[in-house]
Amino acid sequence: MPGPGQESVWEYPRPPRVEPEQRRVRVVLGGRVIVESITALRVLETSHPPGIYVPPTDVVAGVLRPNPAASLCEWKGRAAYWDAVVDGVAAESAAWSYPDPSSDYESLAGYVSFYPSRVDACFLGDEQVSPQEGGFYGGWITDDVVGPFKGGPGTLGW
Repeated sequence: MPGPGQESVWEYPRPPRVEPEQRRVRVVLGGRVIVESITALRVLETSHPPGIYVPPTDVVAGVLRPNPAASLCEWKGRAAYWDAVVDGVAAESAAWSYPDPSSDYESLAGYVSFYPSRVDACFLGDEQVSPQEGGFYGGWITDDVVGPFKGGPGTLGW
């Protein structure tokens, strides 16, 4: 049960909803801030912590390199993956985006989401987020979001 000021991921919609993220977003790799954004979007989907997407202009130029991986979301469409490289530090498949998202998700076109588990740190406001369990989902867990969350052992069939 959520406490005061908290959201339960079980109250998030399916299909997912996209809305503005009110907090400043930062992503750190190799000890450097590679993302600084005040215009991020968050995607809310039942059983998942929010996915945070930033405009490509808020990612330090030259950090992202295409990765051949791809996946398909039943709602948002085909995802492209990105490696992040800065000062000789490389994070494989550290981020993904939807270059040509499905209708209803056009606002995500080109925006990039980072896996908190594949970079040094991700922040919403001043709070460092915790990564969603498992290797597939990239949700950002903060103190104001409660689960249980999909992604960990035994949650595949949720």
